Amino acid sequence: MNYEPVIGLEVHAQLLTRTKLFCSCSTQFGNEPNANTCPVCFGLPGVLPVLNRRVVEFAIRAGLATNCQITRKNIFARKNYFYPDLPKGYQISQYENPICTKGWIDIEVKGEKRRIGLTRIHMEEDAGKLLHEHPVSRSKAASWVDLNRAGVPLLEIVSEPDIRLPEEGVVYLKELRRILMYLDVCDGNMEEGSLRCDANISIRPVGTKKFGTKVEIKNMNSFRHIEKALYYEIKRQTEVLKGGGTTAQETRLWDPEREVSESMRSKEEAHDYRYFPDPDLLPVEIDERWIEKIQSNLPELPQKKRDRFIKQFQLSPAQAEVLIETGEIASFFEQMLQKYPDSKKLANWIINSPFPVTKLNPDHLTKVLTLVDAGTLSSNMAKEVLQKVYETGRPPEEVIEKEGLTQVSDTAALEAAINEAISENPKEVERFRGGEEKLFAFFLGQVMKKTKGKANPKIVADLLRKKIGR
Repeated sequence: MNYEPVIGLEVHAQLLTRTKLFCSCSTQFGNEPNANTCPVCFGLPGVLPVLNRRVVEFAIRAGLATNCQITRKNIFARKNYFYPDLPKGYQISQYENPICTKGWIDIEVKGEKRRIGLTRIHMEEDAGKLLHEHPVSRSKAASWVDLNRAGVPLLEIVSEPDIRLPEEGVVYLKELRRILMYLDVCDGNMEEGSLRCDANISIRPVGTKKFGTKVEIKNMNSFRHIEKALYYEIKRQTEVLKGGGTTAQETRLWDPEREVSESMRSKEEAHDYRYFPDPDLLPVEIDERWIEKIQSNLPELPQKKRDRFIKQFQLSPAQAEVLIETGEIASFFEQMLQKYPDSKKLANWIINSPFPVTKLNPDHLTKVLTLVDAGTLSSNMAKEVLQKVYETGRPPEEVIEKEGLTQVSDTAALEAAINEAISENPKEVERFRGGEEKLFAFFLGQVMKKTKGKANPKIVADLLRKKIGR
């Protein structure tokens, strides 16, 4: 029997607010443990949460950008569970009426377009973090709690179980991350945990509609790890079923070192959390004018920008995909086109740059590309100049003059170098004339070496052909 995977993804995106969801504590990452805390973060008796309006606005932005319906009346609920890093014993989240529902994101995998549905987007607070090594003494004699993260605002974005392949899951996550970054609601920093993913995976016989038993893999923060975990879990479940066994509904953790998933606990159902409306928070009413105002200020989203770049600038889909990776790169590209309108050539320089090209002054990049077009700089020299401009901030003219990086096009000087290369390698000349065409590159290399890479390769090639024939 053949099986097919059914995958749904839950993403926790940390919002780019300066303060937490229900208090004025900072959300700054990397501060000393428990520096960003107050009685609300600790859940002390008598404190009252005050909703951060910016969080609601960001949730609406995310919902509109992902084709969701916006819920007009929002109610926060208490999700009850005990964890050492959750001192009040419940997490404030949304339950029955999430702020965004029934959206979708379109993706393309290997030329095939797919629509991944979004079940819901809801607002909630993050929990704290357990430290099993003291941050100063490095002692491992006990565990410590850091509540800097407690109360940091999150969006939980839950997909429909529409994903069938691990590659689709990764493409979906990358597109979602790009959308959130374009909206400026999340920095997408997976290393710092600003974007984390839980994956729900089951398998079922091909051709059936009924879902298999769902297994959740929690808290992954790397596209590579997520793809590996999905492949592993599909293979594991398939082997269990083909061996006559059954899979358990459970939560598992991915071990990236050993590349295996391990059981963590049996999976909870919603009723296990005993949700009920938080009595300390009033319902949040969202009116039409607020939604319209946010809608009118949405930026051009990555998919639309990608399609426009292909059509307007005649770029390949691969070029457009790289250029829209972040809003910063896309904006730099369009800004540069005002100064250097050859879109394809410009795209190649930006895409192949070994350093963040957006850090360059657009005028400096324009100058270098113009010098390449004029034959004053070779492509290799231009890369060298740009690298030094990036490292020093000096203008290209100054770098070129100081480093002596102008291209040699003077035929007399080049002929001298060619003659020298020929006279030093008479046997190679004879072999070339005897039919070993590949030796032409050898002579080109010799001339480039003698001119310290400054020779104009096209002029050298023309002169060399005349000198040694063929």
